[in-house]
Amino acid sequence: MEKPTLDQNSFSYNQTYIWLISLTAALGGFLFGFDWVVIGGAKPFYEPYFGITSVADQGWGTSSALVGCMLGAILCILLSDKLGRKRLLIFSGFLFSLSALGTALAESFWAFNAYRIIGGVAMGIALNLSPLYIAEISPPDKRGMFVTINQLLVMVGVLLAQLCNWQISLLDSDLPVDASFEMIAMSWSGQYGWRWMFGAEIVPAMLFFGLMFLVPESARWLVKNKEEEKAKRVLERIGGSAYAAQSISEIHTTLASGELGKVNFSDLLRKPLPKLIAIGIFLSFLQQWSGLNVVIYYAADIFQAAGYNLKQMMLNIVVIGGVMVGSVFITLFTVDRFGRKKLLLIGTGAMAILYALIGYSFFVNQGGWVIVVLVLTNVMFYSFTLAPLLWVVLSEIFPTRIRGAAISIGALAHWIGNFTLTYSFPAIKANLGWANNFWLYGLICAVGFVIIYFVLPETKGKSLEALEKEFGE
Repeated sequence: MEKPTLDQNSFSYNQTYIWLISLTAALGGFLFGFDWVVIGGAKPFYEPYFGITSVADQGWGTSSALVGCMLGAILCILLSDKLGRKRLLIFSGFLFSLSALGTALAESFWAFNAYRIIGGVAMGIALNLSPLYIAEISPPDKRGMFVTINQLLVMVGVLLAQLCNWQISLLDSDLPVDASFEMIAMSWSGQYGWRWMFGAEIVPAMLFFGLMFLVPESARWLVKNKEEEKAKRVLERIGGSAYAAQSISEIHTTLASGELGKVNFSDLLRKPLPKLIAIGIFLSFLQQWSGLNVVIYYAADIFQAAGYNLKQMMLNIVVIGGVMVGSVFITLFTVDRFGRKKLLLIGTGAMAILYALIGYSFFVNQGGWVIVVLVLTNVMFYSFTLAPLLWVVLSEIFPTRIRGAAISIGALAHWIGNFTLTYSFPAIKANLGWANNFWLYGLICAVGFVIIYFVLPETKGKSLEALEKEFGE
């Protein structure tokens, strides 16, 4: 006979405390967002400085950080269930700081990419563990909203990076709007401006590094590693003694006593984990191959092809960041009301249609504001569906005893998808052209819509332990 549990609505939560620790962890998402897109605004300036003209070097300069992201995800697979979420997030804060400084001071293309890879390791850890930590610390009925806070700060980081890039580029008042490759290389922006774009990250990186020492470890990880008293104190501060007692009881029911302190990777082959991991890998690749990172990384090239000059391109990139930030508020107010699956269907369906229209616009050479409007609308749908909900779903569907390793596999798939998309885009675009390239992304989104409709389970409003029991049946 099952032991009755208290209604989640009967608990009185310490909202201030939950917000503070969630926002601190979400600074990792902010730094990811900043590091993720700063390359797009700096690209028109560091490429002339280093004399980058080949398609291979262009792809490597834009995507080298993603190699580090894959390494960061692998570190999480190996260490997140052993060392905990907090220690690795502190380490990522240190790496973010080192990367920002090193990239800003780089004097060779080799050093530039080496520090970008270091930053990528930090990105891989932060994007993996920040939402996981928040999911494990949040009450079940508010988990979707709190995990989405991480995505909100990702988008704030995106916007701030684009604003910094734009404002720094404006400092070079002598640079003509139609400047040549050689003129940019010799300009202030080409010599120093792009360095400030990367260096601006040092302040938030050091803040994240320091603040992460002050937050508690995940209560679920503490119970799993036989530190129940610490877990009890954390949970009592979040929701009181009754909430702590129920949460610890639920965690214990999902953990076999012999597995509390170790990770059994053989569990990844036991039902239902292969199916759940397959879902996570599919969603990770879908989020990347839906094509929006091409818009982020290669926005300057897209708007140039649409007929805009250098300064207009920089402003359009800032507008993209603003749309991304505003769109996440839609997720905050809908994710726990409408659910994850319905929003993902809305996003993939709308993006498939919009890609068809963007491709047609390039096909008939209809540039200018039409391209901008369609791209911004596509960014909006991506930003309140696929962008945040991948991490909400990944943080919910895996069992407690193996969650850190399993979500890291999904994150590794995410970075493999990101790297292959970003590195191959210059060559794909050169061979397919703009129209066919966007039609390809539209087809991928349409396939994603069908698979999500038939395969993805709904997870809203359920405790992590209840979901584990449901998926295990």
